[in-house]
Amino acid sequence: MKKQIATSTLAALVAACGATFVPVLATSAHATDESMKSDQPITDTWITTKVKTELATTDGVKSTEITVKTVDGKVILIGVLPTQAAVDKAVATARQVKGVKAIDDSGLKVK
Repeated sequence: MKKQIATSTLAALVAACGATFVPVLATSAHATDESMKSDQPITDTWITTKVKTELATTDGVKSTEITVKTVDGKVILIGVLPTQAAVDKAVATARQVKGVKAIDDSGLKVK
């Protein structure tokens, strides 16, 4: 019962504040593209994850057939794909990911 009352009270507070809430960054004259950028470096783990995500949404590329590894910004693609066009598409997709310095596609083969 206490949890339900607390939830209802919180919901009422959010609703009351939500009507007058204006995001500061959206209206700030000082918010620029530079101030919105992260100073965190792009990691190999992030690159690997992003390449895998992009491959999963690329038509004509069966991403489950490709292993992706990244070492110092160099993406290593390993797997067997049905056509050379699929290999080319996988390489092009990986190359477009921010932070990728090089692509090693020597491990990609055509069935």
